[in-house]
Amino acid sequence: MNTKSFLLSGIAGTIVYFLLGWLFYGILFTDIYPQNSEKCILFISLGCLFYAFTFALIFNRWAQISTFATGAKAGFFIGLLLALSMAFFMNSTKESLDYNFITQVAIEAVSAAIMGGVIALVIGKTKA
Repeated sequence: MNTKSFLLSGIAGTIVYFLLGWLFYGILFTDIYPQNSEKCILFISLGCLFYAFTFALIFNRWAQISTFATGAKAGFFIGLLLALSMAFFMNSTKESLDYNFITQVAIEAVSAAIMGGVIALVIGKTKA
């Protein structure tokens, strides 16, 4: 695995994922999470960092994904599976699914697709 490619793609993915979270949850779908709750930007940033580096590791080490299109496809499916998993866990104490279930899963899958595409693009540009 190329360390430079891994680090640069992980950092790019972190930035993109953070900005997409701000766009989707902070501007477009503000009703999903209550606005009166205190948000810790450090923990949000760390979550974005580890999520993006997970994709960067998979794409660099095992999948050899290095184009935007293949990264977006892989990102979408990985993101969809992770989003479904977490959404079911988060809704496990309720008798029925939250009305935001589909919206949250869709946002996460689309965000992961865009982030995955950017990560793969950076990998393709930095691999020697």
